[in-house]
Amino acid sequence: MALTGPIMLTDNRYGKAENRVVRFYKENARHEIRDVNVTTTLRGDFEAAYTEGDQRQVLPTDTQKNTAFAFAKKVGIDTVEDYAIAVAKHFLDTVEPVASARVDVESYGWQRVSINGAEHDHTWVRQGPEVRTVAVTATGAGTWLIGGITDLVLLKSTGSEFADFLVDEYTTLAPTDDRVLATSLDVRWRFAELDGVDWDEVYAGIRATLLELFATTYSRALQQTLYAMGTAVLERFPMLAEIRLSAPNKHHFDYDLDRFEIENKGEVFWAADRPYGSIHATLQRADAPDAGTAWSA
Repeated sequence: MALTGPIMLTDNRYGKAENRVVRFYKENARHEIRDVNVTTTLRGDFEAAYTEGDQRQVLPTDTQKNTAFAFAKKVGIDTVEDYAIAVAKHFLDTVEPVASARVDVESYGWQRVSINGAEHDHTWVRQGPEVRTVAVTATGAGTWLIGGITDLVLLKSTGSEFADFLVDEYTTLAPTDDRVLATSLDVRWRFAELDGVDWDEVYAGIRATLLELFATTYSRALQQTLYAMGTAVLERFPMLAEIRLSAPNKHHFDYDLDRFEIENKGEVFWAADRPYGSIHATLQRADAPDAGTAWSA
């Protein structure tokens, strides 16, 4: 079938990706550090820039970069959530063609170096690999905030099984009642309300809940574990509307030591980085407010 309809620009967006902003607080001898990666994305009346090369409505991406750095001083980065909200609302409120402004922030953790048991005032060691994330979308209809954590690497050496699964002529996997369960979690949660939230306290509580449920849930499948983790987070934090979890199943296989006449009692494993199972789950409250464009990248 030959299509002859007119060609239309159905969507567009642009911005400045991955602005690495490091902010120090030096009010006294004990300094503080905030290390973030900021991406700004604007939607609005920019069609002429694409169809005609007309830039009169376009705020340069270099200006967006400068704004990210200026707000690190002007507003500060006491919390990445308040910083992201301020930057997003600035673009929405002050740049006339902008109908939607999204600000994505990755926050990198640093821990103070200790010397002879005392924390050093201005030296840190990078934590990781986990990264705290924030995505704020500001439009005329409202502001949405999604918190998150990525690359949260977890492993338990027992307390997990995988058996009684569907098989066909290509199935070779043997069932097991005791296996290693390992993953690198990517979790995002949408706030139903933004007022009066202690961002750091909620983040720490959600992270602790994820760790607790991963450790204490007897897992018959990684899917079950994700559901238990997501349920516990929503139960404990009523200001959240939904949570999305993504977890690669980092397979660990008993290594064959019999050929060397060495007994392996579930102690030596081969950690395979690929291929891996890719498991996803979204949990949402029945009375959750509409997500609007919160999840639109």
